[in-house]
Amino acid sequence: MLKVYRGELLHFLADPAKVALQDSYQYIEDGLLIIKDGLVDQIGEAKELLATLDSSVEVIHYESGLMMPGFIDTHVHYPQTEMIASYGEQLLEWLENYTFPFERQFSDVEHGKKVAEFFLTQLLEAGTTTALVFGTVHKESVEAFFTIAQQKKLRMICGKVLMDQNCPDYLSDTAQSGYDDSKALIEKWHNIDRLQYAITPRFAPTCSTEQLNKAGQLLAENPSVYLHTHLSENKAEIAWVEEIFPDSDGYLDVYDKSKLLGRRSVFAHGVHLHDSECQRLSETDSAIAFCPSSNLFLGSGLFNLQQAEKFDVNVGLGSDIGAGTTFSMLSTINEGYKTQQLRGDKLSPFKSLFLATLGGAIALDLEGTIGNFIKGAEADFIVLDYHATPLMDRRMQHCKTLSEKLFILSMLGDERHVKATHIMGERV
Repeated sequence: MLKVYRGELLHFLADPAKVALQDSYQYIEDGLLIIKDGLVDQIGEAKELLATLDSSVEVIHYESGLMMPGFIDTHVHYPQTEMIASYGEQLLEWLENYTFPFERQFSDVEHGKKVAEFFLTQLLEAGTTTALVFGTVHKESVEAFFTIAQQKKLRMICGKVLMDQNCPDYLSDTAQSGYDDSKALIEKWHNIDRLQYAITPRFAPTCSTEQLNKAGQLLAENPSVYLHTHLSENKAEIAWVEEIFPDSDGYLDVYDKSKLLGRRSVFAHGVHLHDSECQRLSETDSAIAFCPSSNLFLGSGLFNLQQAEKFDVNVGLGSDIGAGTTFSMLSTINEGYKTQQLRGDKLSPFKSLFLATLGGAIALDLEGTIGNFIKGAEADFIVLDYHATPLMDRRMQHCKTLSEKLFILSMLGDERHVKATHIMGERV
């Protein structure tokens, strides 16, 4: 089945930090996106491709708006949706006072389904079409999430949290039960339709060495699944890790000793990393999820993007709901720009939008599957509206270059500027 969309088109071919800027993206002012059976078949200049189409083919024309691949959120907690904007704490106190009590409810699969439905609707309305998602310690939380994501035909990655120490009894599993539950979920859901599984230790302080080793065993037994956890988010957390694991050479080494680094390993935050840790992340092709909204909200610190670039570490963007305060990747980019400004660094709109699309796909080892419009990629895409608010509309009237246009979009944009979201070519 053929679907054809016409309009302004932008997608990325490479990281703007690694190649000449003009080689990093393709921009077509009046383009055609041709989709066949849910996959990208062709893109190009509208005037050239229209001549090749049968006259009976319907062309849907987005006359004012930018067509881009759907946004990719590389770190988010769906069970924290209803506790977003919880006041006044830094990471460890915030977990204890707000997060853990909320997560208790997810032993109920019906509760999980209701929250998953709302959460996924919010993501789609914000233009996010793929996410790497934390469940809770309950197997039911992942069953609920995957059930709803499958109904919506989404490419989503999720996992059951592993936690066997330094957490409430009502959220604790064991090294063996965590292994068994994860194994059962992998067998039931991984690579079913567009769903994939992530082995999910919450973070080193809540996992015994035995549990982290069992996570490493699971990863070795199932090399196509993901590993998703937190790393070096907050200075008090890092000090706690050093107390709990005195024999390790820093936070990352705790995970490394359990063989948790690799091409499909994604570590959220990485705000306070040593050069040696960045070197190790790079060597193992592991990725960092940069979560600026959350880092600012919890006062965790300012991610060093230039350090990650220097060591060639894969980086994607994460909303980190519910410490993050927005589902919108445009708003997350806005916060990311500010974190780099505070570091004295510049974050260009090209790099920002790369991180939100192809950069996220590379971080998730899904380059070629999602993240841009190359032939054969899944046709998850969005249309961004430059005129959705009077302020942006007015600002755009004084805009002279593509770079300026994209910067305005990424500074003033949010959910309101997502005109349409498409999954496998179909508008939702």
